[in-house]
Amino acid sequence: MQSVGVGGVRAVVRDLWSDGRGWILLGVAGGWFLSLGLRLVFPALLPSIREAFDLGLTAAGLLITVLWVAYALGQFPGGVIGDRVGEGNALVVSTLVSGTMIAVVALSNTAFVLFLATALFGFSTALFGPARFTILSSIYEERDGTAIGLTLSAGEAGNAILPVVAGLLAAAASWRLGFGATVPLFVLMAVVLHRVVPGKVTEGSAVESLSLSTFGYVARGIAQRSILIVTGVHVCLFAVYQGFTGFYPTYLVEVKGLSPGLAAGLFGLFFASGVAVQPIAGAGGDRFGTRPTLYVVCGVSTLSLAALPFLDELAGIVVVTVVASSLVGATPLTQTFLVNALPADMKGSGLGLLRTGYIALGATAPLLVGAVAERGFFDGAFLGLAALSGIGILLTVLVPDD
Repeated sequence: MQSVGVGGVRAVVRDLWSDGRGWILLGVAGGWFLSLGLRLVFPALLPSIREAFDLGLTAAGLLITVLWVAYALGQFPGGVIGDRVGEGNALVVSTLVSGTMIAVVALSNTAFVLFLATALFGFSTALFGPARFTILSSIYEERDGTAIGLTLSAGEAGNAILPVVAGLLAAAASWRLGFGATVPLFVLMAVVLHRVVPGKVTEGSAVESLSLSTFGYVARGIAQRSILIVTGVHVCLFAVYQGFTGFYPTYLVEVKGLSPGLAAGLFGLFFASGVAVQPIAGAGGDRFGTRPTLYVVCGVSTLSLAALPFLDELAGIVVVTVVASSLVGATPLTQTFLVNALPADMKGSGLGLLRTGYIALGATAPLLVGAVAERGFFDGAFLGLAALSGIGILLTVLVPDD
């Protein structure tokens, strides 16, 4: 943190809450709790979904890849929509459409409908992606890294709570209830966002439409060495995150021999630990800089993932699950750096285009992990993720000072 002790924490809280900004922060964080948490319900319920639709490991990996590729493809349009109609309005639309698509997922009776609704859900949540960063960066000048870290930790809380609850509902009744029970929460969250978040936060956007000229303008804006390097680091770590979270419960069941319920609990523990990691990483970036904090995040993530295949005792798996949550600390560091480095008149669109690229690349990881696992090399797939995290360390050397 920027100062030490209880007094320092109180000063940060007062600053974050001042001038009505606290309600905006709570609204954005609450929306992200649902938006991200529901995406991670898919891996938690994957064993049940595989059984219901008779999917192999490769097809199951494809479902997770479809979810995240659709999320990636919606980033640039989401950024343009946020710049044009307002970031707060984009959050409301995203939340309403996402709730509708989750209802369709819960009611799907064919694999085609399941895959289509999953893709539309991923695309609709993309509207939430760039807007939340531009809102918080605009209203917090000195504490943007901390505010973004807190919002991201709310998403990790969603990841910790919603997959576990969905797993319990699936065990007690049906995987469909695990999805369907969240639909009223989306409707309620849309109302809250409409009430507490201004429709438009930033002014003076130079991006007004989806067109080739818009794409060219934004592409030129992001073609800076520092932006591309930090994006490269995030590509590596995001692919690791996708590959790990997409198959961790399934890996624990099929390789480590754990029950689906215990696997879902450990999956929730990973994200529960991330609740603390992300604000700490964001505050560390504010105080020490992006590069030094990224070294810690990448190093700890690499070591923990490399150790996982060699552990069979539950205690060791629990420890590695907690330590591996350091992986989620990369996002507040890279996203804060990028949104501050982008030109002021295209922050939403520029971040949206960058996110489209790195999320699409990272989204291929579940498909690759599933294909490798189906050929009998599940442990090898996780060691490959550790190697990719190690590449992130090498790229961090090139990250410039903030």
